Amino acid sequence: MQQKAVSIRPFIGAKDFELSRRFYQDLGFEESIISPEMSLFRISGLGFYLQHYYVQEWVDNTMLFVEVADVKLYYEELVSLELPQKYPGVRLLPIRVNDWGSECFLHDPSGILWHFGAFNP
Repeated sequence: MQQKAVSIRPFIGAKDFELSRRFYQDLGFEESIISPEMSLFRISGLGFYLQHYYVQEWVDNTMLFVEVADVKLYYEELVSLELPQKYPGVRLLPIRVNDWGSECFLHDPSGILWHFGAFNP
């Protein structure tokens, strides 16, 4: 390809759209409302579309990986947000060290699995 890609923005679903909107705002994403049924959430030049649309089989199989500079510091910030205490169904799992690097996991209110990880140098 001669044309340069600028970004990639996956579409994810929400079981409870308003609850998920608040969750992602608390997680630090900036929301741009596109329509009553869809918003763009951005952070550090990254983004995704949150839809007021839910199919359990789809959402249960949705995973997103975000590469971060320091997993330990990122995990500590996630813990400090107390998201599992504020949102039903949200789970934060501790850092796992792998042969390629390390990562921690966060399940959003709909069950979407976020991986926050860093690769070994």
